[in-house]
Amino acid sequence: MASRTRTSAKDRPSYRCTECGWTTAKWLGRCPECQTWGTVEEAGGAPAVRTTAPGRVSTAALPIGQVDGRRATARATGVPELDRVLGGGLVPGAVVLLAGEPGVGKSTLLLDVAAKAATDQERTLYVTGEESASQVRLRADRIGAISDHLYLAAETDLSAVLGHLDSVKPSLLVLDSVQTVASPEIDGAPGGMAQVREVAGALIRASKERGMSTLLVGHVTKDGAIAGPRLLEHLVDVVLHFEGDRHARLRLVRGVKNRYGTTDEVGCFELHDEGITGLADPSGLFLTRRAEPVPGTCLTVTLEGRRPLVAEVQALTVDSQIPSPRRTTSGLETSRVSMMLAVLEQRGKISQLGKRDIYSATVGGVKLSEPAADLAIALALASAASDTPLPKNLVAIGEVGLAGEVRRVTGVQRRLSEAARLGFTHALVPTDPGRVPEGMRVIEVADMGEALRVLPRRPRRERAEESEGAGGAERSGRPGRPGRPDRGAAESSPLSGGAPG
Repeated sequence: MASRTRTSAKDRPSYRCTECGWTTAKWLGRCPECQTWGTVEEAGGAPAVRTTAPGRVSTAALPIGQVDGRRATARATGVPELDRVLGGGLVPGAVVLLAGEPGVGKSTLLLDVAAKAATDQERTLYVTGEESASQVRLRADRIGAISDHLYLAAETDLSAVLGHLDSVKPSLLVLDSVQTVASPEIDGAPGGMAQVREVAGALIRASKERGMSTLLVGHVTKDGAIAGPRLLEHLVDVVLHFEGDRHARLRLVRGVKNRYGTTDEVGCFELHDEGITGLADPSGLFLTRRAEPVPGTCLTVTLEGRRPLVAEVQALTVDSQIPSPRRTTSGLETSRVSMMLAVLEQRGKISQLGKRDIYSATVGGVKLSEPAADLAIALALASAASDTPLPKNLVAIGEVGLAGEVRRVTGVQRRLSEAARLGFTHALVPTDPGRVPEGMRVIEVADMGEALRVLPRRPRRERAEESEGAGGAERSGRPGRPGRPDRGAAESSPLSGGAPG
């Protein structure tokens, strides 16, 4: 009888993922941890099973009422718009992850923060792994971020970064970026899951032990998600997203996670040649100043977090030269614009929209995605289709349903107060808006039929003369002005004689 040889657990082979370090007792083609194919390789004997025995505690547990909460007091960074998003400033020992697309201005913003946070009592260490020290110095000269208490180092080795912490002893560390720093003790290239996890874990431990605030710059994938393991977002205290179109000046910082404050605040910045500055009143970037109203434009008030911003929606309709008319949007969701076109044609009785090229956009690079902008989009399209300007100093707020009804939205009073502060005197809102600011006239509308009455209608004689002129131009071979579509609106606007312009 053949004897069976038993292998001990120590002699059995184990397998390890070269990308993230996950280990298993059997080979797999795909790592369950990082979902990478072909990275699981044999790593020797299986690890022995160990148990953790109780050890000595570092600090005794206290009743929560006896814990000193003054150590978690936020300190201002010197950039009010960033402090708004952080909830007052940086808390000692907090780790903040700022992620954004390449070229959006992450390094410029954090270099400005590092310079303003450096004082006689508080040192700041800026570690760059993507640029040389001389390149960062040139940017600092350009934006005026020079301080005797701001220390600069170019390192990609985690041990060297920890060594700089021992020598400088900063109160604020800025690391640009976490994907460029690697530990020699961990296998894998910089930016891999195992390396990002190790670097972030080491810096988080150092921050908590020293009471040092840390700002980490993070890369994003092509889908806009933060690169690296999802564990990184769980480990840090605050996650911020830096957004903006590289062709526009506006930049927005949104809070995704914040253990020390709310996540419904948004910081607004303007990127220019001299650096980046905060915008306490950014509505001016989203508006076009004109002496007279222009057809196809409508103003609305959007909420970015808890912050109301006045934005302008523009629309243009022209005769199509191709069988399938174009539908082009910029700053607006294509699906919502298509819905407003369908509602206008079916419920508002505006014909011929389906046969024309339609272009819609926002001003200043702002993106409108909330349903409260539906009414402004619909009115801008109707104004462009009829070539009739809306009354001046009018804002439109409301969600439009497929049945043509105008629904209520959140924060109407806050939106109206912002519009009144900027000098707007008339507002088109859903029914029951609540308290109205002094000096503002509010028109409540229940459906699109009532909303379209704000478009002024000229006398029938003038429209008839225009139609005859257009017909004569066509007979003589000259292009005439296209006829006005039938909107089914009233002959007079409820704002006629009330709104200026």
